[in-house]
Amino acid sequence: MTAGLNVEANARTVVDALGQAAARGVHLVSTPEMTNFLAKSKAEAFARAMPEAQDLVVNSARDAAQDLKLWVHLGSVCVKLSETRVANRTIVINPHGEITARYDKIHMFDVDLGAGEVYRGSALYQPGETAVVTDIQDTKLGLSICYDIRFASLYRHLAQAGAEILCIPAAFTQPTGEAHWETLLRARAIETGCFVIAAAQTGQHESGRKTHGNSLIIDPWGQVLGRLERQPGLLYGDVDLTLVGGARSRIPSLAHDRSFELSRG
Repeated sequence: MTAGLNVEANARTVVDALGQAAARGVHLVSTPEMTNFLAKSKAEAFARAMPEAQDLVVNSARDAAQDLKLWVHLGSVCVKLSETRVANRTIVINPHGEITARYDKIHMFDVDLGAGEVYRGSALYQPGETAVVTDIQDTKLGLSICYDIRFASLYRHLAQAGAEILCIPAAFTQPTGEAHWETLLRARAIETGCFVIAAAQTGQHESGRKTHGNSLIIDPWGQVLGRLERQPGLLYGDVDLTLVGGARSRIPSLAHDRSFELSRG
């Protein structure tokens, strides 16, 4: 999606997409990072952020999940924690409209990309401290958000804890997306023997930000099964979980960890 600053408009976009997905018989829908709004400044974020229980996108998605009998993975929403801090939070909703899992983004995007493009995630967001693997019926999802993708150890731990699908929603910047997005996603799939579902923000946003897009579904062998490049829309794909066991039996690296010492010589 190309989320703007209007939370009501973004909620309508989400509900409409869930309706389209349900009509296609979809089991799980995943949305991008910052589904409720994509702000560029701290002032913009605090003008719109609400506690989770009062967030319009969260509540609209819960109602739609119940009505349509869908699992919904809200890639992330900005939720207010206090007068000075917010969380970048994934929310998983079951077909009864109940929240079954939450994950707060662990790694903060504090970077200087050049040409005046500076991001300080830690100035606004409270980092999470807990990695999360959650069940949707008989399938285990490993949760993460955007910049987490650069920390391979997180995904190794998720896979070793049973994750079969890694959810990596994002609002990747244009320059880093061009250079690294697909390579990192395919690497995480290959390293863990997991499917990767990566729903992405795309295009020019009302806040002034520009995001890379290129939503992807990737199989456990690192092959791209589906791609939605640089326009808002819905990407559909079939996930055959037998491929997880197949990839891991061929390359059983998750069972081959060894302890070692580091020498600085």
